[in-house]
Formats: sequence, structure tokens, C-alpha cells
Amino acid sequence: MNKKNLKRLVLKGKTAVFIDWANVYGWKKSLKRSIDPKKLFDYLKSYAEIVDIGFYFGEDDHPKSKKFLSETRKIGYKVITKPVKYILIAEVDGQKIYRRKCDFDMETCIDVHKILNNAASFVFLTGDGDYEPLYKLLIELKKQVIVVYTPGHLGKEIQAMKKGVFKIELENLMDL
Repeated sequence: MNKKNLKRLVLKGKTAVFIDWANVYGWKKSLKRSIDPKKLFDYLKSYAEIVDIGFYFGEDDHPKSKKFLSETRKIGYKVITKPVKYILIAEVDGQKIYRRKCDFDMETCIDVHKILNNAASFVFLTGDGDYEPLYKLLIELKKQVIVVYTPGHLGKEIQAMKKGVFKIELENLMDL
């Protein structure tokens, strides 16, 4: 996309951003490229209204994971972590196959609650449909709700929301 065609967010007052990194990381499948956390941070900090950027990602003992979280903190993100769970999904020829799992729905909701009276706008980088009740509550409280997603990564619950939530495809917004 040509940079001239990129849109800018119109934020209504103090804004908090919530990044579900596991979700954002998964966007590389449809984008055919990875999202650069530094470029994303620089883009978000270009908005004077953004006062808080939460970066939610599971923590495990793998050296690459520890290094990534350390680098993310150095960029300037407020990093929120908890231990990753490994869920057994199959056993093939005696080989156990595990899936990495670490949802941050509850932590995000708690953090939204903490800043609720100090922010007018909330930006979520996740297409996760589990956030629908939170979005509905924020809309009911007259807060601006913006969901940034990529094609194929927007839950049907969010797709079905017709009023109060602004749904923006990442590629229309930023060149990361």
C-alpha cells in the first residue's frame, strides 16, 4: 500500500492501547511478513493522545522468549506476562505434541478497568472474539473502541458488532 493512502486514527482524548502479541504475531500468516515491535511502538507513540501501551505475551524458559521480552521492554512497552501453559493436543507414534497457550483476556480486562476513568479511547490490537463483552461495556460507557486486525483474524463476534466499535485493518493504518 502506498504510504499516502494510509489512514490516521482520530483519537478522542487520552488513549490506552492493548496489544495481544500472540494474536498479532499470528498475523504474519496472512500478511506474509512479521510485525516489527519497534516500528509498531514508534507508530503508536506518534499519537500524542496515547498515554499507555500494554504488550501482553506469555513467558517461558526458552532463551529466545526471554530475549524477546527483554528487548520489548527496552523499546518502551509496558510488558505484561505470565507463564505459558503447554496443552497436550496429540500423541503420534509415542511422540507427545503440545500447543503453547497463554490467553490474556482477564489481564486485559483488569487493566482496562484500572484506567477506565483516565482514558476516553481504547485501542485493541487483536481480532479475538472473546473481547466482545468488554467492547460492549466500553461502548455503553461512551468510550471510543478501536479494534485493529488483519483479514482472516477478526472473530465473528466482533464482525457482528455494528455500532460503537471502529474496526480497522492493519494495512490501511500502518506500514510495519
